[in-house]
Amino acid sequence: MAGGPPASCSRDAVTIPPEQAETAAFLRELAGADPIETHISLVFLGADTVWKLKKAVRLSFLDFSTSGDRETFTRREFELNAPAAPGLYRDIVPVIRCDDGTLSLGGEGTIVDWVLRMARVPSSDFLIVMARDGRLDGRLLDAIADAVASYHAQLAPLPSASADMHWMARGNVTAARDAGLPSDAIDAWGADMDRILSDLDPWLNQRVRDGFVRRAHGDLHLGNICLWRGTPTLFDALEFDEALATIDVGYDLAFLLMDLEQRVGRSAANRVMNRYIARTGDAALIRGLPAFLSLRALVRAHVAARIGDADAGQSYLKAARAYLLPRPPFAIGIGGLPGTGKSTVARLLAPEIGASPGALVVRSDEIRKRLSGALPEQRLPPAAYTPEVSQSVFETLATTMGIAAEAGQCVIADATFLNLDHRAMVRAACQAAGVPFTGFWLRAPMAELERRVAGRVDDASDATVDVLRSAAPSDPGPLDWTPIDASDAESAASQMRNLLPRPSEPC
Repeated sequence: MAGGPPASCSRDAVTIPPEQAETAAFLRELAGADPIETHISLVFLGADTVWKLKKAVRLSFLDFSTSGDRETFTRREFELNAPAAPGLYRDIVPVIRCDDGTLSLGGEGTIVDWVLRMARVPSSDFLIVMARDGRLDGRLLDAIADAVASYHAQLAPLPSASADMHWMARGNVTAARDAGLPSDAIDAWGADMDRILSDLDPWLNQRVRDGFVRRAHGDLHLGNICLWRGTPTLFDALEFDEALATIDVGYDLAFLLMDLEQRVGRSAANRVMNRYIARTGDAALIRGLPAFLSLRALVRAHVAARIGDADAGQSYLKAARAYLLPRPPFAIGIGGLPGTGKSTVARLLAPEIGASPGALVVRSDEIRKRLSGALPEQRLPPAAYTPEVSQSVFETLATTMGIAAEAGQCVIADATFLNLDHRAMVRAACQAAGVPFTGFWLRAPMAELERRVAGRVDDASDATVDVLRSAAPSDPGPLDWTPIDASDAESAASQMRNLLPRPSEPC
């Protein structure tokens, strides 16, 4: 951690291993305050510098008991994190016993320990604090997803890695029992998870071959992301267990999605999921989310129970079991002229539909940008809007819808759908996946559409008022899609909501 305590840290009851008492006292004097403690580290916060000391502990999952061990893992921590957070991680420095018996950082003498030096970040800039304070708005959630997508893109695929996750599930069943969680509930979860993972095994192995298993962050929750130089930045990647961090990128992302859903709400998790998939194109990860989210929630359950937070332990255990419940998928198409509010309505509906964290929204504008190698908000030239490019965009859209629907997730297609062939493509993709499809056609007065289009800022759509006026005469209307008055987005969402299965019903 770089400057303020995440939820798992405490200034209370600091337990310093006896052999590190002198080093801790020296670092306390440098910082001017008592350390913040985790179960494996002591973190000393100075005015502009943070000193992180690994505890001399041996636990079931790590061994920091010798100075050599602590050097190895301190260097590994720096190696993993410094590239993703330049300037946040400064250096590694030995704690030296000088000839006169005093301690110093660096210099001549005998090495007694190792310290990681980092920059100080205000506690208000940690995302876990921002989440608590209600400061994670849509723009920031998009930036978080972008940061994770960029982080994952820089990781090398590991085609010889193991896809097996059964050992993780078994280990967490044991940890949950040891933490005192109800045995019957844990046994039921373990049996369900084993069955689901067995069904997923062929898919997980294919994910390895497709390059989606990498040496990832491994501990990607809100407490390990901060604003650094104004940008969401991942830090504190898991350094002490390569197996736990050599995982599918979807499982890496799932910790963040689960954390967002439980701490902030499903809308936040849904937005990050959709932005991540829009940036990466990895809609296939949807298939693993029920198991991924459930396993992450069970980890949180037994950690909470172990530290005496029984209510949180039970809450996370309930979530872990709920994530495994099947929800039959349902597909929606939302079409209409530019400015009818398709993306706004889709974003309102998506968190309410289907399995956690809600429906996948497949937006033609975002696909076009990704296929062009552009950022979602980057404007494209006219050459990106030829009939040939548009055909490729809608083929990708239809394929993505089929992938999500076949994986068991509800999915929303967001596009103008002025071309009836495009409507037929998405319906056919959903039929091939064996899921029902409903199309909605949004309408609003032209003056209102022009006002909305003219007022767009930082949007994936490149449509201008001229584009709207040019498209309006070719509007084919709803035909076999249900017309919706979209003069007001909330009202439009409510009209559509009334035509969809109730949240308490299977989707």
